[in-house]
Amino acid sequence: MSTDERKVQDGGSPAAAPASPRPYWIGIGLMIMGAIWLYNAAGLPQGARYAAVGPGMFVTLAGAGLLVLGAMLMLQIFRGERFEAQDAEDADGATKMDKRAFLTALVAVALPIGSMGPLGMPFTATLSFVLVANAFGSRRWWLDLICGAVLACAAWFLFTRLGLQLGRFFPPLGV
Repeated sequence: MSTDERKVQDGGSPAAAPASPRPYWIGIGLMIMGAIWLYNAAGLPQGARYAAVGPGMFVTLAGAGLLVLGAMLMLQIFRGERFEAQDAEDADGATKMDKRAFLTALVAVALPIGSMGPLGMPFTATLSFVLVANAFGSRRWWLDLICGAVLACAAWFLFTRLGLQLGRFFPPLGV
């Protein structure tokens, strides 16, 4: 039994623990982000001629949701809720981040910015798929390459069939 527990049992007050700073900035940041979304949603049409829901409706809902979540988070922080790292199902919270995997996934996300135009959507999506699979620990790059190519080509053909123009299939060959 600790000395604090004994003091409480004996009628005394436990020693005051140092108060940890409350992270109100997280809730404030979330509410600011929601306000920015709502401000930008004001310039988008909320409805459309052919449908009752326009593009601005989704941005407005997301902004309002961020405001509500920010307010709820601020309330939890005010009530003294503690936010600590939690272990996942099969992960240890004390384990350091794998920087190589993180950087590989970051490259996979940034790759389409510069390569979509010159290489085409299927080739770029295939490369991104292989990089993300590698970041998640896959070591069978040839299988990842095949799966990525099949998924990327199927997506390109299906979107093209729907009438969405995703550019040429493989621009370096003129296809």
